[in-house]
Amino acid sequence: MKRSPESRFSKVLTISLAHLVHDVPTSFLAPILPLLMDKFGLSLMMAGMLDVYRRIPSLANPFLGLLADRICIRWFIILMPGITATLMSLLGVAPSYAFLTILLLLSGVSSALYHVTAPVMMKHVSTGRIGRGMSFYMLGGELARTLGPLIILGAISLWGMEGTYRLVPFGLIASGFFYYMLRDVSIERELVEKTDDGAGKVLVDLIPFFVSVTGIFLCRAAMKSALTIYLPTYLTAKGASLWMAGISLSILQFSGAAGTVLAGTISDRIGRKKTLLIISAANPFLMYLFVGLDGKFTIPILIVTGFFLFASGPVLLALVHDIDSKRMSFINGIYMTINFVLGSLMVLAVGFAADRIGLDLTYKISAFIALGSVPFVLFMRPVSKK
Repeated sequence: MKRSPESRFSKVLTISLAHLVHDVPTSFLAPILPLLMDKFGLSLMMAGMLDVYRRIPSLANPFLGLLADRICIRWFIILMPGITATLMSLLGVAPSYAFLTILLLLSGVSSALYHVTAPVMMKHVSTGRIGRGMSFYMLGGELARTLGPLIILGAISLWGMEGTYRLVPFGLIASGFFYYMLRDVSIERELVEKTDDGAGKVLVDLIPFFVSVTGIFLCRAAMKSALTIYLPTYLTAKGASLWMAGISLSILQFSGAAGTVLAGTISDRIGRKKTLLIISAANPFLMYLFVGLDGKFTIPILIVTGFFLFASGPVLLALVHDIDSKRMSFINGIYMTINFVLGSLMVLAVGFAADRIGLDLTYKISAFIALGSVPFVLFMRPVSKK
């Protein structure tokens, strides 16, 4: 049955809301890293490893994508927000570093299952306006990273570190709501149609495209890790309070939400490549300003920096979903694997460098490396469109 534009847009908003609810708890880690470092006596390197544990399951993304191409993906989008919320809300009660790693590994599995499948459903309900659809999808994620630090710090203020488990019911209730809203959305019939293009052939055909994507991610990942995972630690080391550091992270993420909601739509109009080029050129300059200017400029610079820092997300995701293929979960899984693996490696690299040369110099080096994304954008080969 063909849905009305109003009905389709309600599904776009629902999937965006599901992304928000899912990613709110995944944003709990960065703002409480200083507290966890004090509680367990962690170095910056060990603290950075916690985020790596959360990302390790992303190595299985392509295989999860192959599975998702053959089954109903609706259930992943319905159930994973509640599961992820449950696991991440238990971070405050973790009795040991080992228990933290288990919680983060399991939440990583839940997160991988969600992120491999949700953009595929968003493409399905966007019907011809993929850039706009991916902007709404990414908006949910960036708003989550705006709200996440405030929610976890607020919970700690109310209940202490041991009381964060009280957030669990909110995610479970949300999963019930998503079941009600998405119960009639089904795209598995389209995804299991017979095709002569095996997964291996699809991957080989897309190697030039993914080489460019990998280069862009690799060059930008250190800067993004420094400005997200380590921002509260950087600011508290500069003398800011934990609350001020958490609010600064939320400001960065909120301005990033504005960037994501506009960037995909803009790329529908002026082209993906041109939009990416502007973003890639602006980011390193803004990070240098953030490090070089004194404290009174911190918030204004973070606002502008956040806008460009996250704007590449929906544009790259739209480029992936411009590809004409019946194996979109598999392709999306490859994209997510590249994203998460390179992000994890750079979290470790930034933490390692910060332990030895300090966060100030590490931030400057990260900005310089980010300039390398510009050539990869210039030489990116266009992907086929439907």
